[in-house]
Amino acid sequence: MSVIPTKPAPAKPSSAKPLASKSPPTKPLPGERQLPNGHEGTPVPDSRSEVPPVIRRTEVVAIALVGLLIICSIAGLYLAKAFFLPITMAFIVGTMLSPAASFLERCRIPRAVAAVLIVAAAGAGVAFMVGLIASPAVEWSGKLPELGAMLKEKLHVFDRPLMLWQELQSMLGGPDTLTTLHLPKIDWVQPTLEFLSPTFAEFLLFVATLILFIASWRELRRALIMNFGERTWRLRTLRILNEIEEHLGNFLLVVTTINVSVGIVTGLICALTGMPNPASLGALAAILNFIPIIGPVAMFAVLVVVGLVALPTISAGVLAPAMFAAMTFLEGHFLTPMIVGRRLALNALAVFLALAFWTWLWGPMGAFLSSPLLIVVLIVKEHLMPVDSPQLPEE
Repeated sequence: MSVIPTKPAPAKPSSAKPLASKSPPTKPLPGERQLPNGHEGTPVPDSRSEVPPVIRRTEVVAIALVGLLIICSIAGLYLAKAFFLPITMAFIVGTMLSPAASFLERCRIPRAVAAVLIVAAAGAGVAFMVGLIASPAVEWSGKLPELGAMLKEKLHVFDRPLMLWQELQSMLGGPDTLTTLHLPKIDWVQPTLEFLSPTFAEFLLFVATLILFIASWRELRRALIMNFGERTWRLRTLRILNEIEEHLGNFLLVVTTINVSVGIVTGLICALTGMPNPASLGALAAILNFIPIIGPVAMFAVLVVVGLVALPTISAGVLAPAMFAAMTFLEGHFLTPMIVGRRLALNALAVFLALAFWTWLWGPMGAFLSSPLLIVVLIVKEHLMPVDSPQLPEE
């Protein structure tokens, strides 16, 4: 029996996958995300927006120290007002008047003599304005009881509206109110004068510091610039001082021109409406207009009181205050922003907050210094912290 040899059957391809070598799991690298089912991670770019901000203890301590420094500085300025107010006033006014001293110096007048002449001229102008106001003010102060009685008699017109208001409140269950309009007592006159008028020592300190500051401003500026070692900081300080001097000088010139014009227009309004002492009222309007916001409001109240007392009817008495309010509205919202805003833009909220702060700290003189100090702060901030951020797209 023979055996027939057979060919071996061809091997079928195996569908089994080669076994993968198992390797120990590795930790994901920074910026790598671990995927499920054993898949390898793919690198993902770092996303800083997902990292929450961390405030370190050193930053908290630094912020607290800065806050304590600001509080201590404000307390020192408030407690030492008798010293810091005349000095600051002299520095600001001296910087405003420095261009005039430089002009006289170019006319071959020594700077010390120019400083005395400028301060004397400014003092004569202020004394003239105060003289226009003082004579009628003294005359009216001697008639305060009579004027109060006249004003109270004219205000009896408002007794009926006040009575109706009281009946309405009683119907609504509110508290009882007065049925007549009572005028405040005159006890506030002496404290107000003491608050407004500086002491003789403060005035003497202001005048002496102002003359010496104007006379030595060039040397002081050179010493302040050379105090820095690097050339970049010297140039930056020079630009800051030049811009402060230019802006404050222009501010004083423009604001003085506007306020004198407001005084002249107020005097003409008072003369046309039959108000007494129109020149003194115009001078008072010019002086009070140097104090933003508060000055025009105070002048409006003065015109209302004078008009109600001096003129026979209420309608005639409120005519001059109404015209003054319209004039100051046009001046404050159109004329002054159009002129001053071209030189240095001042935010209305910043002006109001600066006015409130410095008035609380130093009274009426602080209110006068609020806008110049705000200008100085904005100029220094613009040079030390320039804005390099890109422009936002238009809406």
